[in-house]
Amino acid sequence: MNDTNLQVVIMAGGRGTRIQSIASDIPKPMIRVCGVPVLEHQLKFFSRAGIKNVTISIGYLGTVIKDYFGDGNQFGVHIDYIEENEPLGTAGALRFLSDKADLFLIVNGDILFDFDLYRMLEYHNLKSADATLFTHPNQHPYDSAVIDANVDGRIVRWFNKEEERSDVPNRVNAGIHMLSRDFLDFGSEIWRKSKVDLDRDILKPNISRKKIFAYDSPEYVKDMGTPERYHRVSADFESGIISAKNLKNRQKAIFIDRDGTINEYVGYVNCPEQLELIDGVSEALRLINQSSYIAIIASNQPVIARGECSFDEMKRIHDHLQMLLGMEGVYVDDIIFCPHHPDKGFAGEVTELKFDCDCRKPKPGMLLKMAEKYNIDLSQSYMIGDSLRDVEAGIAAGCQSIYIGEESVTNCHCSKDLLEAVKYIFRR
Repeated sequence: MNDTNLQVVIMAGGRGTRIQSIASDIPKPMIRVCGVPVLEHQLKFFSRAGIKNVTISIGYLGTVIKDYFGDGNQFGVHIDYIEENEPLGTAGALRFLSDKADLFLIVNGDILFDFDLYRMLEYHNLKSADATLFTHPNQHPYDSAVIDANVDGRIVRWFNKEEERSDVPNRVNAGIHMLSRDFLDFGSEIWRKSKVDLDRDILKPNISRKKIFAYDSPEYVKDMGTPERYHRVSADFESGIISAKNLKNRQKAIFIDRDGTINEYVGYVNCPEQLELIDGVSEALRLINQSSYIAIIASNQPVIARGECSFDEMKRIHDHLQMLLGMEGVYVDDIIFCPHHPDKGFAGEVTELKFDCDCRKPKPGMLLKMAEKYNIDLSQSYMIGDSLRDVEAGIAAGCQSIYIGEESVTNCHCSKDLLEAVKYIFRR
């Protein structure tokens, strides 16, 4: 990558008070994962991506970082340092880089990641975005900054960690930001403050005025804010999950039907209050979340074509579902649904949605679309559902199918519930 117009800035000045039981005498970015400081993992990532120059903003025990990395050449990059004698906030150091580049990639120094940087840059340019935030689901949306975007990916709502939220998607700010110099507007009044918070002072106040987009991805980005998360990240690195989830690599997915598989079947769901998780679903999703598989809900929702539920109402249903799962400490990476229905004659039906489409199961359209979006190897993937339509869609897409139910079905494995099906996949 030619990085002359992309300036990488790593914010490495934090104390990390919640993880002091792991290491209290070094900056948080210097905590070692499998024997290597987190910051070194980051620098090696940028070197592999073709980035040659990185700026690191240091503060608390910053000399530990400078003494270890020096000019950075031995790690494949050149490092410039910004030293914060007093805390400048998560964006304050950027004021010293106002003429450095046209585009900035700002990364928290305490996260471990591996993602396709080219893909994110392409998305940013395609949207002509002022700012693009890397977002993803996590196991703790209740204490994370939650982002809500429209169908086009533009951010429309933002909830800080301490703000109450309900019926919002489990999509959190992962700590990777791509920002244009014009958007940062270094001449504005905000930069005269002694401390500038990137999220609270710059990004959130501008979601209605600027083009701020969410780049939503199942790729691996995790922080080590607590000892429990640190041990999880270390295990993921050792198992190879972190590098495997880079979308440059072929992915494996577990596609899951919704009604009767994730939530109790009550007929057509047209409001969030009708959702009730089936026993064992959280345990099943936890196994998937800890694996190298992507979890994707793929569901027929003809209730929209029938005029009994709008697209906005379906979004509320799925937002509520994601928060229900999030409260259990689990998540799905994506949700796709077919709103069409071939049969006509329903009162209030939506005429333009009443046709024989390519995405309604048992046709494989939804699975094929997700395979293209996430570089999925369908032959190494699974479709799980409680209907023969699910089984047939999986087979048509080239997946292995698992039928959940009491009956025996040919050409696929049969399980009684989602947890049993997932345990079969992992042979547990």
